[in-house]
Amino acid sequence: MKFLSVYTTDPKNGGMGPEAQAEMGKLMAETKKAGTLFLTGGILPVAKGGARVRAIGGRTTMDGPFTETKEIVGGFAILEAKSREDAIGMVERFLEIAGDGECQMQRIMEPGEGQAN
Repeated sequence: MKFLSVYTTDPKNGGMGPEAQAEMGKLMAETKKAGTLFLTGGILPVAKGGARVRAIGGRTTMDGPFTETKEIVGGFAILEAKSREDAIGMVERFLEIAGDGECQMQRIMEPGEGQAN
């Protein structure tokens, strides 16, 4: 099963220090080698090229920054796991290193699999 994990954090956190970055690098290398991490990436702040596009009764595009935002998307990962519980364990391990924040995790639909309500 594949999962998408999206990491959000308070923009005031300031990011990881050098020690945590090194530990995160080890985790990324280990999980890529194991075949459980397909893709990962950091997300730049909205002020550095982001926009919000809505299609509700027409289309509206707004440039950032968005002052009402209390948390930002800091990164994402696409994971391969045998079960939901295994994927949660992977995300928990990531958060142990990343520090304060939250990951929203959702299964990625496989070919031939319908979207359940």
